[in-house]
Order: sequence, then C-alpha cells, then structure tokens
Amino acid sequence: MSNGLLALFAFAPILLAAVLLIGLRWPASRAMPLVFLFTAAIGLFVWDMSFTRIIASSLQGLVITLGLLWIIFGAILLLNTLKHSGGITAIRAGFTTISPDRRIQAIIIAWLFGCFIEGASGFGTPAAIAAPLLVAIGFPAMAAVLMGMLVQSTPVSFGAVGTPIVVGVNSGLDTATLGAQLVAQGASWQAFLQQITSSVAITHAIVGTVMPLIMAMMLTRFFGKEKSWKAGFEVLPFAIFAGLAFTLPYVATGVLLGPEFPSLLGGLIGLAIVTTAARFNFLVPKTTWDFANAKDWPAAWVGTVEMKLDDLAARPMSAFRAWLPYVLVGAILVISRVFPEVTAALKSVSMAFANILGESGVSASIEPLYLPGGILVAVVLMTFFMHGMRAAELKAAVKESSGVLLSAGFVLLFTVPMVRILINSGVNASDLPSMPIAMARYVADSVGGIYPLLAPSVGALGAFIAGSNTVSNMMFSQFQFSVAHSLGISGAMIVAVQAVGAAAGNMIAIHNVVAASATVGLLGREGVTLRKTVWPTLYYVLFTGVIGMVAIYLMGVTDPLVGT
Repeated sequence: MSNGLLALFAFAPILLAAVLLIGLRWPASRAMPLVFLFTAAIGLFVWDMSFTRIIASSLQGLVITLGLLWIIFGAILLLNTLKHSGGITAIRAGFTTISPDRRIQAIIIAWLFGCFIEGASGFGTPAAIAAPLLVAIGFPAMAAVLMGMLVQSTPVSFGAVGTPIVVGVNSGLDTATLGAQLVAQGASWQAFLQQITSSVAITHAIVGTVMPLIMAMMLTRFFGKEKSWKAGFEVLPFAIFAGLAFTLPYVATGVLLGPEFPSLLGGLIGLAIVTTAARFNFLVPKTTWDFANAKDWPAAWVGTVEMKLDDLAARPMSAFRAWLPYVLVGAILVISRVFPEVTAALKSVSMAFANILGESGVSASIEPLYLPGGILVAVVLMTFFMHGMRAAELKAAVKESSGVLLSAGFVLLFTVPMVRILINSGVNASDLPSMPIAMARYVADSVGGIYPLLAPSVGALGAFIAGSNTVSNMMFSQFQFSVAHSLGISGAMIVAVQAVGAAAGNMIAIHNVVAASATVGLLGREGVTLRKTVWPTLYYVLFTGVIGMVAIYLMGVTDPLVGT
C-alpha cells in the first residue's frame, strides 16, 4: 500500500468526525460512537491489529476517561456549590462598582475573571458565567457572548487545573515508547512534559497579552454608537497592563510549578492587581465609553433571557469568604505538587492497570486523590461548612454537576478509546507504523520544513471539531510529534504549538458558542458570533506558527528526542 493511501486510511476517522459534526451537523453524542467503530474497523482490517489489542486499547481509553471525568466533576461541582452557597453572587456583585466604563468592565469580567474561571473549571464555563454577568450589568447579549468567547484562548491550555496538558497531551502521546526513549537519552518523561508546558506558557504569553485590547476594540467596533475601532484603541495602556497582569504570573507559574497552575494563579493574581488599579483609575481613559441607550439596540443584539443580579440580602457574604474556596484550591494544588511527601501520600491511593489483556504497553492508572478532581471535591466539602450550606443545597449542586458529567462523559467514552486505538496501532501483524506516524510521514514529505507554521492550525481544527482543547490534544499530539520527528525538529515545540492552537480553536468551537448563547437566550444566532471570532482565531494561530518557526529555525529550540 502506498504512503498516500495509508495516510488516507489513517486520517479517515478524523475526516469522518469532521463530516458528521460539521457537514451534517450531527451532535457529538451521535457522531463519536460511529467514529469509534469506524476506527476500530480500520485498525482490525487495514492495520491488521489483533482484536485483543483493540479491546485493550478501548479499555485503556475508558480508564483515562474516568480520570478526566473525575476532574470535570470536581471543577463543575465547586462552581455549582458556590452558586448555591451564594458565593458566586457575592463575587459578581463585587464587580459592579469597579468602573462605569464598559471597556474596563469587559476586560476585568470577561478577561481576568474569565481566565480565572477557565483555570479553575474549564470546559466552556468562563463564557457561560461571564456572559450572563455582563448582560446583568447592561451589556447587549450578543456583545456579552462575543466577550465570553474571546477569553476562550490564552487560559484554555491550562484550563480545569491543567487538564488539556495533564490529560490531553499525556494520553495523546505514546508515553510508554517516548518515556523509554527519553530514559535512554538520560532524560525523563516528566522533564519532557515540563518542556512542553513551559513552551506553551511562553507562546501564549507572547500572543495572548494583546487579547484584552482585541476584546475592547471588537466591543467598540461592533457595539458602539460610532462603530469605531479607535474607541477601543483608547484603552490600549490599560488593556496591555491587564494582559501582562495575567500573562506574567501565568508564565512564571507554568515554568516553575507545572501545568495545573498558570491560568488559575495568573487569573487570581491578575484580577487582584487590575481591579485595584481600576478603582484608583490607574491607566483608565479619561473619557468613559458606554453603549447607546438600550431602546436603540438592534433586535439581533438582545437575548430572550432577562438577567438580574441576585439579591444578596437572603445570605450576605463577604468577598473574602466567597473567594476563599478558589484560594484553597490554588494553595492545596501547589502544596500537593511542590512537597514530595504530600505528593507521595496522595499518589499512594492508586488504581493501576498494567498491560491490559496482556497487551504490552497498554497500561493506565487513576490516582483519585492526586488528580485535581480529588482536591476540588475536598474543597467542596470544606465550602459546605465555611459557607454554612444546607444539605439540600449541596445535593442540588451534586445533581446539576452529575447532569453535566453524563452529557460530557457519553462523548468521551467513545472519543478517548478511539484515540488510544490510533496510538496503539503500531503493534500489528502487517508491520505497519501506527496511524499517527503514517499520517505524519506523508505530511512531512508533502509540506516539509514550513510545517511549524501550520501546526497550530491543526490544533485549532481539532478544537473546532471536538469543542475541546483536551480532546484536540488527545487526537493530534502523537500526529504532531511524529511529523516533527520525521522532519528532525523538536517534537516538544510542535506539540506545544498544537496545544496553543487547540486553545485558540475554542473561540470558534460551536459547542462553546451554543453554550454561551444559551445562557443569555441568544440561540440561533451562533453564526453571527462565529463570523466575528474567526478573526482573532486566525491571528492567534498565525502568530503562534510564526513563533514556532522562529523558535525552531532561528533560536535552535530542541529536545532530547531530536535525532533519535
């Protein structure tokens, strides 16, 4: 079989997913089971994999899925717990008195608070939380959705306490094979993953610092009385200050502490710095910008859901008490990752599955206490007592979170096993390379050295199709690494720009637009939002590609596996 035909078969599952999800507009819950079966059939009949290896790979995927769902459940549960305790209401109310300037409000609420929520919860929650809050304080619904979508960029690679890296890249790469190669080179898998994490953080910081300015300019251009880019540009000093207030601690925590912390701590630190600065009018424009009178807004801007800030009188809560659970999450995560004794204690509780069904290299494990899900659930229990909640309120939070878990879980139950079949297909009776490597060799031969420029777009395409940075990393990390290996360039850097591109792709992920639109009653107008968010997405992937080219060819960035 020719390399081109082999690559086509390898790419066929991803192509089928794109056709079903985008072309035919099937829901992922309907499309992904079919894509999984199609992938298994290709593995069985084209790649000549054993039936046992396909089943083992699927079981490995299910174990990985359980770990991912545990994180999702913990993140969403904490958010819903705070909603029922009154904590979110107290947090929201604190934003309303900072500044009357709508550009400043958008930067603080959508960018900084959104970045923090992304770091803590991920999975589209920033837009779903920020959009209703912006509407409640006087934004048109369509403007609120646009602002909420634009934050689905820089913080996303480290969303939900690092899930796109911790789970997405870890389970998207063939860690067993690469880990052995790294040890042979005197390195380790942990150091290699940290190199990817650092590269992701640095790249995002370079490209993402201007995102608050882009948000302000799009706000004034599309929703201002004068439809002016200039009005947004007037906030340049404050916007760059807000960008740096997030990206500087974001880079520092990514490089020094690892993938769980950048968005969480960057958002928390940036929020504290910028809200304080805004209260003292530091770098705030002298002229206050506002929308036209609401009665003059086009009907297309207005949603069907009326938003009001909840009455705090029923359960008044200080800002400190409201924020304390999130502060505890950050503190406990840092302690659990920095102190070896604590790390060992949490990792001592583990469910390991080695060489599933006797298949070499097909292994998986879950460490429920060490995974962020365990820490998030522990903080939920603390919050129950700290906020004086009733059992019925916690029960309601668990019920709501379980509903989200079931909808997300059904799709992942097929998506992750599909990815593991792709990765594990290198062991077969026909002595063929794995499917990602077959695709990679063809792409490397066809595109050549310019590939780093295009790699982020592959990640963005994955997020657009799947609606998730984590799933995009699962689908494409091994493919991206294999292309880099075929070209003799840094696989760590190419996987890093994959992760950055996949984060940017969330701005055009239909799933996220629908979720944000639903919260403000704007369903049916997702196309209008997508036509606007596509431009910052293109900016993000293009500049990320340029950074990848510069890093590899001008700065000589490499890794221990180049040339092996």
